Amino acid sequence: MRIGLAANRLHHQDPDAALFRWLRASEQGIRQLEVELHVVGRTFDAIAASAQLNDYAPLKRYPYGREGGLMKLVAEVVGMDSGERTLDGAIYLIDPVDPSSIFPEASALKRQCVIHGKPFISTVASARDWIEIERLHAGLAPDPGADGLFAFRAQTLALIAHDARKPQMLAFAAEHFELLSRFGERIGTGTTGQHLNEMAWSRGWPRDQPWIQRFQSGPLGGDAQIADRVLDGRCHRAIFFEDPHVARQHEADIQLLERAVTTVTDTAVCITSPNVAARWAAAAGLRDQRC
Repeated sequence: MRIGLAANRLHHQDPDAALFRWLRASEQGIRQLEVELHVVGRTFDAIAASAQLNDYAPLKRYPYGREGGLMKLVAEVVGMDSGERTLDGAIYLIDPVDPSSIFPEASALKRQCVIHGKPFISTVASARDWIEIERLHAGLAPDPGADGLFAFRAQTLALIAHDARKPQMLAFAAEHFELLSRFGERIGTGTTGQHLNEMAWSRGWPRDQPWIQRFQSGPLGGDAQIADRVLDGRCHRAIFFEDPHVARQHEADIQLLERAVTTVTDTAVCITSPNVAARWAAAAGLRDQRC
C-alpha cells in the first residue's frame, strides 16, 4: 500500500503538532500494514528529526513543495510508468489558513483522489480512522485506541451529495441503512436529505420522524450550516460525495465546509468518495464482529 503524505507547516513545526499526534496514535498500525509513505520534503524532514518511525524503511522522501513534491504526488495518484509509480491515496494534513493549502497542486491532489476513488485524508481524525479501517480489512484485532471513532451512537453524521452523486448516496444509504441508523443524529442538505428520508420511510422508519435532519440546500447555505455544526463539535463525521467534474456556483460554501473540517482536525472525519465510504462501512461491520 502506497500513500502520499504531506502536512502544512503548522502541523509539523513542534512535537505536539498534528502530524506527530497522528503518528503517535497510528505508528503501530502503519508498521503492521507496512504502509509505504511517500512524503514531501519538509514533512519528511520533520519526521526524520523526530522520534517517530525510526528505522522505518518504507518511508520515501520526495522533493520540497516548491520543487514539485506535491505535484509528483498528484501525478502518482493518477498513476505513472505503467503502475510502477501509483499511489493508493493521499494524506494531506491541512492548515486552513496556510496559503499553500489552496495552491493548484493542493486542490488537484484532492480532485484526483476523488476522481479515482482513492482516499483523500485531510485531518488527524480521518487519518486515524483510515489506519483502523485498513487494519480491520487486513484481519487485525480492533485497536482500543480507535474505539471513540466507532462510537456512532454518540456522533452526528452528515450525508451530502452533489446532483450527479445523489443516486450513489441513496444506494449507499440503502445498502448500509442499519449502520447509518446507529448514529445518534444524521444531518444533510436540502434535496439529498429529502430523498434519504423518503428512502428511510420506505424501509419502515416511522413516518412521523425524519431519519435525517434537513438543512438548506447547498446553494442556499446548507454547507455553511453544517460547517457551523462541525466547528461547534456537533458534527463528527461527514460523508460527502462530490462531483469533481462540474463547476458549482456555491463553490465557496463547499470550501467553507472543507475548511471547517480541517479547523477541528482531531475530531472531524470526512469521506469524499463512494469507494472509500463502502470500505469504511465494511470495516465497521468487521469491527462489530471482533469486539
